[in-house]
Amino acid sequence: MDVARKLESYTIEDIYSLPDGQRAELIDGQIYYMAPPSWGHQVISRKLHQAIANYIDSNNGKCEALAAPFAVFLNADDETYVEPDISVICDLSKLDDKGCHGAPDWIIEIVSPSSKVRDYMTKLFQYRTAGVREYWIVDIEKQMVTVYGFEKNVVEQYSFGEDVPSGIYEGFLIKVQ
Repeated sequence: MDVARKLESYTIEDIYSLPDGQRAELIDGQIYYMAPPSWGHQVISRKLHQAIANYIDSNNGKCEALAAPFAVFLNADDETYVEPDISVICDLSKLDDKGCHGAPDWIIEIVSPSSKVRDYMTKLFQYRTAGVREYWIVDIEKQMVTVYGFEKNVVEQYSFGEDVPSGIYEGFLIKVQ
């Protein structure tokens, strides 16, 4: 007789119970431990965050650009908690001292070898379903940026060195290098 094995399900309390310094994400009750980011990952993250924050500030924007580690509680449950590399939140009522409650408007994930499947598949589905407007996957290995514009149902790819337009800020271009 075959008996289906139920995977153990975790909650946000389990994330908060992790030892200091241990980073993990929780997606549909499953914990995904995160390796420390590489130097290249951090440089790209800093440059993207800086460009976005500078654009928002110079245009007197109401949005906040926040870099990881920053908690995003995508759903109104205790089974999904993610730390996108960059989150842009325009509805500031979603923010409190614990993080963002609900979908950010724009999320950027920089792929690392241990997160590839999660970024391209699991998070893509989660972000689209939760109501994220735009999702970028920056793949250092492929030297590509994949842009998912969920509002317009478009997917575009750009090579590093090309200007990548933001769908939520008309006329704003970023060159990923």
